[in-house]
Amino acid sequence: MSLIPHKPLNIAFIGGALNSAVGYTHFNASRLDGHFKVEAGCFSRHTEQNDHSARVYGVHPDRSYPDWKTLLHCEKGTIDAVVVLTPTPSHTEIVIAAIEAGYPVICEKALATSSAECIRMADVVRSNRAYLAVTYNYSGYPMVRELRRMISEGRLGRLQQIHIEMPQEGFLRINASPQEWRRKDYAVPTVSLDLGVHVHHLVDFLSGGSKPLALVGDQASYGQLPGIIDNVYCMAHYENDLRVQAWWGKTALGHRNGLRIRVYGEKASAEWYQMDPEVLRWADNDGHHYLLDRGSGDAKTAQEPRYNRFKAGHPSGFIEAFANLYTDLADEIRSLDHSAQVKSPYVCGVEQSLEGIQLMESINESSKKRIWLSMESAQSS
Repeated sequence: MSLIPHKPLNIAFIGGALNSAVGYTHFNASRLDGHFKVEAGCFSRHTEQNDHSARVYGVHPDRSYPDWKTLLHCEKGTIDAVVVLTPTPSHTEIVIAAIEAGYPVICEKALATSSAECIRMADVVRSNRAYLAVTYNYSGYPMVRELRRMISEGRLGRLQQIHIEMPQEGFLRINASPQEWRRKDYAVPTVSLDLGVHVHHLVDFLSGGSKPLALVGDQASYGQLPGIIDNVYCMAHYENDLRVQAWWGKTALGHRNGLRIRVYGEKASAEWYQMDPEVLRWADNDGHHYLLDRGSGDAKTAQEPRYNRFKAGHPSGFIEAFANLYTDLADEIRSLDHSAQVKSPYVCGVEQSLEGIQLMESINESSKKRIWLSMESAQSS
């Protein structure tokens, strides 16, 4: 939470209606600490839902637009950033148009459905010297950032293993009814666009940017949508002899969102579970076991004022984690007009998103061919 008052940045939503998967979350997170205000939007292609969302978000009817192209044309010079919250398959066209119109862009993950689309966006970002950030909000949890600091300081020693899982149950529930765009797979299976890119980002975030060298993937379809991949396993060799074992899917009954991270080093290990977000479980090579929470004196990052909207014992959750990321985005966007541009270690752009999509494509290819796949050969093909 910023301790210095700022004038809110004005943003426009493209997508993100009240009935969307992420719109209301972004609306609440963006304004929680007073850094952003939603002033305009094209929230939905459906007039009634578009108008209703504008009313709830407090957007004047004159700045609620029937299509995103009209919004980009009419809001030039009045908006500090555009937030793209449409389904993933539509991102490329909208993001490129917004950048070429001169807007800084914040885009919901996954950035695109293929690495080819990401490369197109990366080229546009470079040629326009533009700003494009992609939201991966799980790294906004204070104790995940605490774990990152402890790893970077060598508290775990050299990393040896990361085990990460993100099981959900939505595709196996009796009344499963995903959005239409989620009823097909693309160059990357939709479940990997939804969940796998989060897994990649968290491994990258915690390992200090360690890159995968080779992997083997396995995929299955177990749910209510025949032929749609809904369960993915991956084993990967990373730089510095790091091994990563990952699982994500939407057919694990009993898990609403079972994100769990276990990191093993030569000196110590740590575990974080999203359903118990205030706690790190810690074990060292002396046989000691600890519980480290946000209120502990050892928690340096998590005790920063910005992460303590409530005292320890009053858990910070999903919205607060998203709001932490929006604070980082605000710092970067406010600096765009200055020579000393801020670059937050917590904000991801197009290059990191491209790496995640390339990894998901490689897992898909490995699973189909039933082989270990070199990442170097996969990215050069």
